[in-house]
Amino acid sequence: MSARNGVNGRRHEVLVAHSSDLHLGFDVRPAGLETLERVLLTAARAEADLLLLAGDVFDHNRLPLELLDGAARLLGDAGLPVVILPGNHDCLAPNSVYRRGGLSEPPNVRVLGIHAESLEFAALDLQVFGRPHHDYDDMNPLADPPTRTARWQMAVAHGHWVTGPHDEHRSWRIYEDDLAECRADYLALGHWDRAVQVGAGPVPAYYSGSPSLAGTLNLVRLGDDGLAVRRVPIASLDADDVAEPPASGQAAG
Repeated sequence: MSARNGVNGRRHEVLVAHSSDLHLGFDVRPAGLETLERVLLTAARAEADLLLLAGDVFDHNRLPLELLDGAARLLGDAGLPVVILPGNHDCLAPNSVYRRGGLSEPPNVRVLGIHAESLEFAALDLQVFGRPHHDYDDMNPLADPPTRTARWQMAVAHGHWVTGPHDEHRSWRIYEDDLAECRADYLALGHWDRAVQVGAGPVPAYYSGSPSLAGTLNLVRLGDDGLAVRRVPIASLDADDVAEPPASGQAAG
């Protein structure tokens, strides 16, 4: 029986790796998928149950099929479920990267807005929901949160956290009131390059930051005793050069 299962197979914890803003295709050289490889390796070494990518996995929708096919193969071989939220750079426009290149075809990969906007992973007793960017227009990234269908619920959104009136000119705004209505156990955010916790409400809300700039992903543990979030350094592809994770309990921010 797995250490994460309790009596009668009931999960007593689930471990989710949260990253965003990989911007694959910004560099379309052969090494252009290295960031994705490193994020997948980090999640696997952390023994995450699921990887959540909170938008702008790709830099734009005009990428060549060769790069998309390579990304689809990496995701399909990941060895764990992967949930992707299309962001403002890789939105679900008619020419979206998620509508070509086979990115939504691997059985372990779910793209929010292609498969559904609310997904349930029964084996993990986990629900993941998010509103994808369907086009390049402004929208509310946390509109109409669904009813909880599992023990644990994670929301994912790609947008700008509003800290004051000076942010009102921005698009894809997320407010404190949106958190209050969300009611999830954790809100996985994308759009900012830096890793930081935001909000003062009851829902823990974290930007993971870009792995290339923040150098980390968020490892989120949901368990019987509550929530724990820590930042884990992105692994090197050189096995002899992998950074050790920080001590347990180190919070993102």
